[in-house]
Formats: sequence, structure tokens, C-alpha cells
Amino acid sequence: MLITAVAILENPSAGNGSASRLSAWLKAELTRKQIPSSTFNLQWPPSFADFSDIWIIGGDGTINYFINHYPDCDKPIALFKGGTGNDFAWKLYGDISDADQLELVLNATPKRIDAGKFNNILFMNCLGAGFDGEVLRSMSTIRLIGGHFGYLLAVIKEIFSFHEHQFTITTPDEKWNEKFLLVMINNSSRAGGGFLVAPGAELNDGKLNMLLCKKLSVCQRLKYLPVIKKGRHLHLPFVIHRLGERFSIQSDAEIPVQADGELLFAKDINITMLPGKFLFRF
Repeated sequence: MLITAVAILENPSAGNGSASRLSAWLKAELTRKQIPSSTFNLQWPPSFADFSDIWIIGGDGTINYFINHYPDCDKPIALFKGGTGNDFAWKLYGDISDADQLELVLNATPKRIDAGKFNNILFMNCLGAGFDGEVLRSMSTIRLIGGHFGYLLAVIKEIFSFHEHQFTITTPDEKWNEKFLLVMINNSSRAGGGFLVAPGAELNDGKLNMLLCKKLSVCQRLKYLPVIKKGRHLHLPFVIHRLGERFSIQSDAEIPVQADGELLFAKDINITMLPGKFLFRF
């Protein structure tokens, strides 16, 4: 599937202006390679019928916005790192330069990857309830400082103040009813700009990774934060890890929920896997 015309979708508020600079550079490179392109920033088009490919510049929140506004998109997508955390782009492309990613995308065959659905909202990277949502609620630190360091500061704040909620969590085969610190459903490996929450997650296996962490003291939270960051926590006795296609989460109150870094609130959360939902070049 050849790239014949590219829609460049820019989130001008992402990455403290870095998205705009990257957008201009990509357009110049496409012009040099004689590939037609159009750039959209504040207003994205209602249809991409005139384009062969869609290149999105932003972070996890930007790709979340795209898939929820264009849920039936079947054009090949590429995601260029222009946000604060860029966890999903990291999963697709790793730690490569913009120039190397451009060459990779131009030569890649589109592949189908999975998505998740939370109630009526799609997500690509991960969903977190409880602690993860509370971290995002104090997201001013993330936006001002940016990326992993800002997220880490917000995590440390919540380590000392967060109180676990009571959850009832069910899969087709199991059920838990207790207090949990972490309740996360992951399509990808990484969250928070560098925390390997689900280190073995694959984007095209038709499965979501559920990670539950039981109630921990403040000292335990501090001790195991670096372990979770490195993805070495799945064997711990207070961690539950399952692969599945459907999960139901009920909490004892309406709580903050993050979906790809976007803050929402819910009490009842029903999650399903959408296998092969979108096409990406990676």
C-alpha cells in the first residue's frame, strides 16, 4: 500500500509547541520526496477520502482524541512523538530519531493492531482507575514540567495521600472484591512516560493485560515504585496479572479514570477488546 498523499494532523497544544515544529519539518521532508501533503492543526477534516495515509503528531491524548472522533478510520496511521509522555509512540517505534522514524514509516507495510473500549470510549495505550486516575487529576505538574519527570512527581504526591477504593472486578472466569491500589487495563506496555506496567503486552495479540495491585502501605509504595517502573513486578505476591478480552470493574464510588492520559470519571467500567481495529505503519 503506497503512500500517495498524507494528512498531517497536528495537536498545537501538545509537547509545549514541539508538535508544530515537527509538523513543519515533516511537511518539508514530504515535499522534498514529492509526496503531496496537507497540514491540519486547530480543525481536522471530517473525512480523509483524499489521502492515502494519516500522520498524527502528539502524545497519547492526541491519538485517543483521533480514534474517538474517527472510530471507523481504515487508513494507515503513523504517530510521531509530539506529546509529554509518548508511551504509545514508544511502543510502536522505540527510541529512534524523527529522521529514522520518517524513513521507517515511509517504507513500512501497514499492520493491524488492537484497541480497547471502555464503556463507549476507545483507548489505544491503557486505562487506569483509582490511583492512576488520581495521579492524572493533579496533572498540572505533568503539563508544566513534562513527560516522565512530571508524572513521577505526581505519583510521589499520591503515594503519601491516596486511599484505596473498594473494587469488584470480574472476568469471564474470575472475580475479586477488595481494595486495590492499582487497577489498570493495558493494550500497550508503558504508561506515565516510562513505567513498564505491562512489560509483555503486544498490540496485535487480541488480548488486554489487566494489572491489579493490592492495598500497600506508604513504605511499600515507595519501595516498589522503582520495581514497577522497570517492569519487574509481575511476580510479586500482591500483584495480579491476567490476559483477557473482557473485564468489568465496579468501585464503591465514582472515581477518576485515565484513558490514554485523558481524565474521566466513572463508577461502573466495562471493558472489551477490539482486535485489529486500526491500521498503523510501524
